[in-house]
Formats: sequence, structure tokens, C-alpha cells
Amino acid sequence: MQPMIEEIRNVLRDHSGLGSAVDGLADHADLYSAGMTSHASVNVMLGLENQFDIEFPDHLLKRSSFESMAAIRGAIESLAVDLPAT
Repeated sequence: MQPMIEEIRNVLRDHSGLGSAVDGLADHADLYSAGMTSHASVNVMLGLENQFDIEFPDHLLKRSSFESMAAIRGAIESLAVDLPAT
């Protein structure tokens, strides 16, 4: 499996409206400053939910959760903590 940040980068490439420009961004780069719109962030969220088979809870549906690849990774990793053990 690809490292999580590369999977996130792939989702961003497909859904953020930034296209291949995502490839040149650092993990902590501000995606909104790079040109991602709030509308595109909804598409990114849906793409991430599909890619990682997760659902973002209401408390993560905020700009800061999607402002960088590192922030997205942190949000996704926080969901793994919230999942009940089986």
C-alpha cells in the first residue's frame, strides 16, 4: 500500500482543482493559498472518504482539517483512534 501522504496527494490531484501542481507542494503547504477553493475541498473530502473508506464526523468538517496534506493526514489518523476495536 502507498504511504498515506501519497494517497492523499493522489486524491488532491484528482479532486482539488490543483491538478499536477499538487506534486510540487510540501506536505505542510497551504492548499487554499495554492488555489484550492472551498467548493473543491468538499470534493476532496468526498474523495478521501472513498479512498480511505471513512466518514469525516462533523467536528472535522472545517477548513483547518483540509488546509494541507499534513492536516488531512492528521484528521484521518485521528479517525483511526476513534474507531472501536474489533
